[in-house]
Amino acid sequence: MTANEKLIDAQSPVGASLLAKAVDQSTSVSTDTTPSRAGSLPLRAGPTLDFAEVSLTLGRTTILDNVTFQVQPGSVHALVGPNGGGKSSLIKTLLGQMPHQGRLSLQWPGAPGTIGYVPQALEFDRGLPMTVDDFMAAMCQRRPAFLGLSKHYAAAIGEALERVGMQDKRKRRMGALSGGERQRVLLAQGLIPAPQLLVLDEPMSALDEAGIQVFERLLGDWRQRGITVLWIEHDLEAVGRLADRVTGLNRRVLFDATPDEALTPERLLTLFSTHPRSAV
Repeated sequence: MTANEKLIDAQSPVGASLLAKAVDQSTSVSTDTTPSRAGSLPLRAGPTLDFAEVSLTLGRTTILDNVTFQVQPGSVHALVGPNGGGKSSLIKTLLGQMPHQGRLSLQWPGAPGTIGYVPQALEFDRGLPMTVDDFMAAMCQRRPAFLGLSKHYAAAIGEALERVGMQDKRKRRMGALSGGERQRVLLAQGLIPAPQLLVLDEPMSALDEAGIQVFERLLGDWRQRGITVLWIEHDLEAVGRLADRVTGLNRRVLFDATPDEALTPERLLTLFSTHPRSAV
């Protein structure tokens, strides 16, 4: 292992995080101490991500079975498959939230950078008087949210909300937002500090048409800036248009190829079968 490679040991009983322990609603895991502006170019390119014979068993249930594939640096890599096929569990394993066997490694081009994480949904008490600014403060800065936005982070938070079209709703309560608007806020918090690796768990699931356009524009920006993106998605049409490579996961890897090669009727039938037959 080189100095620029971070890995989770195959025998790790707790699946230690690549950079730090991620909590259930965590957002950005960072080794940086100074916030980057959300729209600025990252200081370094994204890492290569290797999954090597990663397995996960809970009780008598096999969740992941010898999962092996590689995410190239600076690419948009989509992970597709049926519900219950292990996609979110693989992400939790990557973030150090699930035990596993096998090897996970990040190979950084320089010093380890920042991992941004956008969860599938946000669970919270909608009756709480928490505004968008309060949420961003809680997620993106060390200063307690009840003290308001830190001057240290205010510019980056404002720019991130502007990029997702939520600048004019900063004072709205989170509970009063639509599902699509909350998803845009989740996208915004994943941009602070500016990540080199971005992990997205079905970010399009609650977005309306305008929100989808925002997401697709962000995806293009991330690719242009060399950010490595691992993206769980059910919208296969969007995956075909936007991903550089696609991995089909139903407990194990059934294919790993370009979108044109991956999203064929035969391969998709095998992928979404309850009991996958064999890799195609």
